[in-house]
Amino acid sequence: MQITVVKSKIHRVKVTGADLNYIGSITIDEDLMDAANIIQGEKVQIVNNNNGERLETYAIPGPRASGEITLNGAAARKVAKGDVLILICYAMMDIEEAKQFKPKLVFPNEETNLLN
Repeated sequence: MQITVVKSKIHRVKVTGADLNYIGSITIDEDLMDAANIIQGEKVQIVNNNNGERLETYAIPGPRASGEITLNGAAARKVAKGDVLILICYAMMDIEEAKQFKPKLVFPNEETNLLN
């Protein structure tokens, strides 16, 4: 049997932009993606602390050391610049593996979205 567990989490980042006319996804500073072990194209759950919205999309890398967190496409309607988000990725694994697994948890600077 396999279960779904948290693989990666970027905790409390601020939205820096929302681009309705982009084809979709969330743009994340590539330094944050690396720190959280999130790869380009990976499915990301987005939890908006300001309005309670939860949605899923996929990650694309933004410029390093930029702090960029931009929701693109239809997801842009679910956020406002300055909203605080939690970004979560999950993985499937067997129960014994899951008991030993340690997720990558990233806590960037809440004002700049940069790694401390």
